[in-house]
Amino acid sequence: MSKLKPALWTRDFILTSLVNFFLVLIFYLLMVTIAVYAVTEYGASTSQAGLVTGIFILGALTGRIFIGRSIDKIGRKKTLIIGTALFTLTTFFYFLNFGLPFLMANRFLHGMTLGMASTAAGTIVAQIIPMTRKGEGIGYFSMSSTLAAAFGPFIGLMLSQYSSYEMIFTVCLALGVVTFVVSLLVYVPPVEAPPNAYVTKGFKFSSFVEPKAVPIAIVCLVIALCYSSVLSFINFYAMEENLVQAASYFFLVYAIAILLSRPFTGRLMDLKGANFIMYPAFVLFAAGLFLLNVSSSSAGLLVAGALIGFGFGNMQSTTQAVAIKLTPTHRMGLATSTFFIAMDAGLGFGPYFLGFIIPMIGYSSLYGILGFVVLATSILYYVLHGKKERADAVALGYK
Repeated sequence: MSKLKPALWTRDFILTSLVNFFLVLIFYLLMVTIAVYAVTEYGASTSQAGLVTGIFILGALTGRIFIGRSIDKIGRKKTLIIGTALFTLTTFFYFLNFGLPFLMANRFLHGMTLGMASTAAGTIVAQIIPMTRKGEGIGYFSMSSTLAAAFGPFIGLMLSQYSSYEMIFTVCLALGVVTFVVSLLVYVPPVEAPPNAYVTKGFKFSSFVEPKAVPIAIVCLVIALCYSSVLSFINFYAMEENLVQAASYFFLVYAIAILLSRPFTGRLMDLKGANFIMYPAFVLFAAGLFLLNVSSSSAGLLVAGALIGFGFGNMQSTTQAVAIKLTPTHRMGLATSTFFIAMDAGLGFGPYFLGFIIPMIGYSSLYGILGFVVLATSILYYVLHGKKERADAVALGYK
């Protein structure tokens, strides 16, 4: 009996994963519909509609920065409940038509509440996953985001075609209420912390981010920026290459690749260490980008989606698990916040910076260049974390 693995699929693990799933589902559902809503209902310009969409991510970043510092002062469960309650309240505010500035302000606040609630969910799940199954557990937990990222846009586009915006907001509000109710059911064990662990005097870098998680967060920032080129521009690339029909299945293939591989990669990380996952993932991610650079066929596009899913999809969960494993239990909130700040910054600001390059080189060449950036980032990973990871692996008896 002593050799049995500690339980992973506990009631609270499942409930917290459900909270995260609904949060991300609502985020993506609105992400694909809110720009058109701003144009049709408020007469917004294209740039204003883009700001309505993107300001949400700025809000999420702001929420993560400040809640990471305060989550353990407030309490992890209390933060989750307050976050989901405010997330649901700001979802209701979409029904109120007080002009475009109000919509933008609400999008920012809605993003802040997502940052607050999702950081709390990530911190709680990191706490309740057994130490020997962190990689596997984080892999399964992050699949809730993957599924939401696949179903959210699909539901949003279907609703926008066959119903009204009021119905879209009603669905989001109903899902928000469910999220809040589920968050009430989560049990969070008390956290043992050193004396004065939450006492902060003055402005300190370590009050807002977890220094031990910063190196892997830097790697995460770069790979997220590279992935943002896929998330934001794959449809434009598909139109340029006459692959619009195949592009509609791109993220479905991407999600399937993650769902097939996560159960194995999480366990392998726990058994072999992060390097065993990260280095092949760098190669697979880069291969997917290179394939977008050279291929002009539907099959090539979908194979690229699978390669990027096997690559970036598993790098995302692995880097999150690394950030958490490096951090004491009482600072997991800051570690989780630090990871998501880097991820959101890469995904949010990447399209803005890459947008300056695309007019000069085009979408295809952009993917080729970013393929080399991903390979170069493997060297950065080695310097910032991989070298130490290898030394630890050797000390533990595996390479």
